[in-house]
Amino acid sequence: MSDPNTQAGISRAEAQGVRYAAELEGHVRWLDSITGAALGVLATASGIYTYLGVSSLLDDNGALSFFAAASYSIAVSVGIFVFWSYLMRLLPSVRSMASRIGLLVSMGIGSLAIIAMSSWLNAAALAGSAAVEQHLARTVQDYQASLEQANNIAVSAQGLERDVARVRQSFEDLSAQEASGDLSGLAGRGAVFRVLSQKADELRGLEAQIASQQSLVEAAFAEGNATLSRMRALTVEPGPVEPRSVHFSEEAVRLAGFITQLRQLSVAPLVSRAAQDLAASVVLPELDGRSDAARGDQQSTIASVLDVLGQRAATLRSAADAVVAMPAPADTTYTPISTADAVIRYAGNFAPSWAGAIAIDLLPGVLVFILMVTQAAIRSGREGVGIEQTLTLSELRAAMMVLHEMDEVRRPVPPASPEPEVRTTEERTRGNGAPTP
Repeated sequence: MSDPNTQAGISRAEAQGVRYAAELEGHVRWLDSITGAALGVLATASGIYTYLGVSSLLDDNGALSFFAAASYSIAVSVGIFVFWSYLMRLLPSVRSMASRIGLLVSMGIGSLAIIAMSSWLNAAALAGSAAVEQHLARTVQDYQASLEQANNIAVSAQGLERDVARVRQSFEDLSAQEASGDLSGLAGRGAVFRVLSQKADELRGLEAQIASQQSLVEAAFAEGNATLSRMRALTVEPGPVEPRSVHFSEEAVRLAGFITQLRQLSVAPLVSRAAQDLAASVVLPELDGRSDAARGDQQSTIASVLDVLGQRAATLRSAADAVVAMPAPADTTYTPISTADAVIRYAGNFAPSWAGAIAIDLLPGVLVFILMVTQAAIRSGREGVGIEQTLTLSELRAAMMVLHEMDEVRRPVPPASPEPEVRTTEERTRGNGAPTP
């Protein structure tokens, strides 16, 4: 017995494809009834977050700013709705590759435009406050590094006090040897003793100057740490981030002053200059030996002392230059930043927020691709089958009703029968000679 479908001019596979396409079309029709509402909800939600993001960028909180932010957010919502509505209708329906590529390129450009005008503002609304707090925390880290580096340089410079004390002690020891006659052979406080005492006194004054800076360095570092503690507290303090940013800025200015003070308290440049002057500025006293031989011994001893003085000065200057060569603390300046700028600068730390902000705008793109695949499946199911073989019962009934109406319209109208003549009583009397009853 032959297959009825084959007898009707359609194979079993084609019949299955038609049923498959009809089933998909039923699903698409049902989904079309909710797609517009769903797209409107997504566009409205994106507009709300866009409004919050725009509001954070406007300094004024008056009526004009409100209307400006509301107008922008409404325009974004309408644009998103219209853009995706166009693509949901057109892209799944086109069949040529050139048309599809053109619409796909248009969808890519439109998606970038949506990200530019909406998604980053949505991200600012979702994670703007957290991004500003991240900016504050990064700034605290930068200030802490600068403070510690400035204090490290100042403390290292204070350590030069031991080097100065060691050189001073060596000259004091030599002067004591000269006083006892163990250096030049002439006991007493002669020319050599005065040269050694002169340099020892210079180093003693430098040592006292360095020691006087110690308390200032410690106080500046302690105040800087206290300011840093207050700044750290502001980064995690609950409440709106804007007033905290203002207070944070004030503390940052105060901390910058302590860092500058620590840099100025470094005595390394002073020690370097003092070491240079140590050997260059020597006031040679008059030789006071009683004989030429004694004066010759004094001159020889003074030459040896100057040689030792140059070596000690070079050593001290080398130590001071090593401190001077230490990397200076980085110039850190706190710059207030808006929530939108912060969420862009620290985008890597807020990837989930960015993903959500972009997804709420570009999720309809997934629906477009779903419709493209579905429409392609529907066309594939009906490929090779004539339209007369794909009519459903309801479509056939509707077609028959249309044909019946067309037949009714085309059917000729019969001529109208003549109406009977109606005569008056007077006319009947004239015609018959007597009135008709």
